[in-house]
Amino acid sequence: MHSEYIIFLLGAVLVTYLPRVIPLIVLSRMEIPDTVVSWLRYIPAAILAALLAPELFMKNGVLELSLKNINLLAAIPAFLVAVYKKNIFLTIITGVLSVAILQVLL
Repeated sequence: MHSEYIIFLLGAVLVTYLPRVIPLIVLSRMEIPDTVVSWLRYIPAAILAALLAPELFMKNGVLELSLKNINLLAAIPAFLVAVYKKNIFLTIITGVLSVAILQVLL
């Protein structure tokens, strides 16, 4: 029984580790053009936007662009803090506090 767990664990390690290491090894030996490097810098922001957009704009599977959408309203001060302060901790605190305050008020 314990050997099955060990095999499962090793398989999980390989499935997690190999897709991360293989591109690192291959790309570390290549010269990447500056245009590609500058393009790659936008990927984290694009992924974050793709993760956040449904949560901000959709409610129960329906587009909700009204003043009743607490998540969208709370995103406004959080976005402003992110742009002007460039501090992830302050941004998260602002977003959480904004949601809490809006839930009490609305």
